[in-house]
Amino acid sequence: MRRGDLSRIEIDVAQQVAGGAMVLDVNMGAPLADEAELMVAAVKLIQGLTDLPLCIDSSIIEVLDAGLATYQGKALVNSVTAEDERLEAILPLVKKYGAAVIALPNDEEEIPDEPARRVELARKIIDTATGRFGIPVEDIVIDPLAMPVGADTSVVVKTMETIALLRDEFGVNTTLGAAFLPMAIRSGLTSAILDARSPQIVRSVQAADLLLDRDPWGASWIATHRAQQAQAQQAAQAQAEAAQGAS
Repeated sequence: MRRGDLSRIEIDVAQQVAGGAMVLDVNMGAPLADEAELMVAAVKLIQGLTDLPLCIDSSIIEVLDAGLATYQGKALVNSVTAEDERLEAILPLVKKYGAAVIALPNDEEEIPDEPARRVELARKIIDTATGRFGIPVEDIVIDPLAMPVGADTSVVVKTMETIALLRDEFGVNTTLGAAFLPMAIRSGLTSAILDARSPQIVRSVQAADLLLDRDPWGASWIATHRAQQAQAQQAAQAQAEAAQGAS
């Protein structure tokens, strides 16, 4: 990327789209590179390849601004925290460009351990975004925070409790990147951060949707199953033809 070679992005986009991704996260944080320039180039390139919405992902305000200014459509911003400085810097951009935003309930002092404190910080972000900046609550997606289970085996239970509290108190959308996605979906998770090139993860999410009656009549599950069968048949046929040609 530092050399301006974005060909890997074309491959990644094709693979993620084929895997069923619904939003593509774009992060151009390559060391020693002009991240803002790369973000602009990447957004233009990706929008020429797919109509999927994009998530503009950077910790640098100037990069977010450059990406949002370039993007044609309603973007998702990744991300803002409950830190006062970050709220003051990022939320005006979200409002200016009519974007949505992922919000993490941590602040200058802590990544909270207790669900109630995470909800308190989520409330601060929601109140600031809606009250001061006029950002619709439906444009705020809360990441309830998933911590490493190796350090504390209670963290998964706390994350799922946080998801349920966020759902019951605010009715906001939530997102999460974790290995326990089906369990989180049961607690009310509405979207997931995942690699759509991982069939096992995608399949587990689809199974959760089916079993929780979020896939009416199993339409998505059946369509995916039929597509997999067709791919398997095509692969078997190609292998047979190759073997016949070799003989």
